[in-house]
Amino acid sequence: MTALQAIILAIVQGITELFPISSLGHAVIMPALLGWKIDENSPDFLPFLVVMHLGTAIALLIYFWRDWLDFATAVLIRRGPKAQAERRLFWRVVIATLPAVIIGFLLEKHLKQIFGAPLIAAGFLIANGVMLFVAERWRGRAERRLDQMRWFDAVLIGLWQCLALIPGLSRSGATMAGGFLTGLDHEDAARFSFLTATPIILGATVLEAPKLMHHGGAHTFGAVAILAGVVAGVVAFASVALLMRWFRGHETRGFDPFAIYCWIAGAGSIGWLLLHGARLTG
Repeated sequence: MTALQAIILAIVQGITELFPISSLGHAVIMPALLGWKIDENSPDFLPFLVVMHLGTAIALLIYFWRDWLDFATAVLIRRGPKAQAERRLFWRVVIATLPAVIIGFLLEKHLKQIFGAPLIAAGFLIANGVMLFVAERWRGRAERRLDQMRWFDAVLIGLWQCLALIPGLSRSGATMAGGFLTGLDHEDAARFSFLTATPIILGATVLEAPKLMHHGGAHTFGAVAILAGVVAGVVAFASVALLMRWFRGHETRGFDPFAIYCWIAGAGSIGWLLLHGARLTG
């Protein structure tokens, strides 16, 4: 992989990881669309993606640093009603991360079989658009604030997050849709989505980083991966700032532009790949 290819993938990663349009789906589809000779089933490719995800996680930690500081002090030091509410939200973030961790571990081998399949990823990108479009119109009747979230809501959002184990279905999109269906508004659903993203991404990094060092033994690959991580982090910080601002000002039909993009990108990718004789599997 060249440095230019890594930078392009990192820019796309920084945008698509936080926008509800599937970073994994784009990472699988883009090399095929551009004719890049990248083996997505290679043991080096997934750890490379994880390094970019690490850059994204750091960007989220920086943007939401006050939330995580409040969580830490509420759990370890502070007492009182405000600290109790922050502890309550923190444990709901923890609960929402568990389903994806458990199901991802159990189904890892099966999911890897479709990881490098661009046509499948493009098809699920269309499905991701449908998910966002439907969620926009089926918001939970019992509107609630983030500090009113129930344990059941956190579990439900965690189960939605498991959809992102399939390339083409967005992690942020699934958790935002799940939060929206439990009664959160767009902004709170996005905030909770990004808070749950941080431990998931950091956990994946811890698991995959040793593989990067082992399989990507060449110094060049390590340098390219680090470059991609930095670029992804910078772009991700800008993306989360823009997205939170968007949802603050677009409570009505806030998901629709992303749904439309997914339909166009998914259908266009399928047409292009079929025209150029892409295989159904990687």
